[in-house]
Amino acid sequence: MKDIRNLDLNLLKALDALLDHRNVTRAAARLGVTQPAMSGMLTRLRDTFDDPLFVRAQRGIEPTERAQALAIPLKQVLGEVGALLQPPVFDPATASHHFTIASTDYALRAIALPFLATLKRLAPNIKVALVLVNDTQMLSQLERGVIDLALVSPEYTCPDLHARKLFDEHYVCVVRQDHPIIRRQQDLTLERFCELDHALVSYTGAGFRGATDEALEKMGKTRRVTVSVKSFLIVPDLLRASDMVSILPSRLVTDLAGLAVFEPPIAIAGFTKMAAWHERTHRDPAQRWLRQLLFDICFDNHAQCMAGPADKAGAPDHMSGSAP
Repeated sequence: MKDIRNLDLNLLKALDALLDHRNVTRAAARLGVTQPAMSGMLTRLRDTFDDPLFVRAQRGIEPTERAQALAIPLKQVLGEVGALLQPPVFDPATASHHFTIASTDYALRAIALPFLATLKRLAPNIKVALVLVNDTQMLSQLERGVIDLALVSPEYTCPDLHARKLFDEHYVCVVRQDHPIIRRQQDLTLERFCELDHALVSYTGAGFRGATDEALEKMGKTRRVTVSVKSFLIVPDLLRASDMVSILPSRLVTDLAGLAVFEPPIAIAGFTKMAAWHERTHRDPAQRWLRQLLFDICFDNHAQCMAGPADKAGAPDHMSGSAP
């Protein structure tokens, strides 16, 4: 590489855009320059790094190994430069940032709804895009800045990410408010529970077996799962319209009308919800404020965080791989 004193920061921004879009026209549009200007910057980049960086492909361009190796450090450098240009104090009341948060459909209701209500009150000009989390691409999306924060289970974090526990969730048994067992004031015994039609959520699709079935098998019992869906969000409507029963995360059905909620007649292991983010945004004042707001809303007095009060000034954080 040539003398860094002669390197134009705009060239690094152009390389970042080309790596993200793999298309000269779209990269030019992102930077607000013409396609010929972007082609000229690519020529200069090739000369600077003494590498073709990109080769033509059927759909746009593909990075060389050298360009791929530059992708992550480039994001970090640009992030640090961006932090230098930001005001030292983040003021949510006047800020106009744009954040992208990835989550499951469960987290959209259990976490995102109360979070957004508070966010809009404290920071009315901040924009938030909520997208469905993609387990296989999450790390790459965080590295490239496609998403800023992911709300996931512990098994989807990794040593390359910062992570903090939001809360522990437990399951409850849910039926419609005028379900026959409610009208007859019957106790939901294990036998009655197994006799009812069940609705189950299977993220992989078409699955009719879950953690409840594993718990029942240990007791020599089985249940009758008659409906399988890929989203938690449709289950409350299914229950209101039928005599089915479902085992659902408690935060999903909090304050939902038309439903009766009680403890299941069998012990079922719950799960933990985490927030995960990349090192490139770890010290950004706006990102830190956003995460702390999320932590404050999700804080559970009955659960201890995997690390101390992360993201507060002077407080330690942890990488997910170092969790005990």
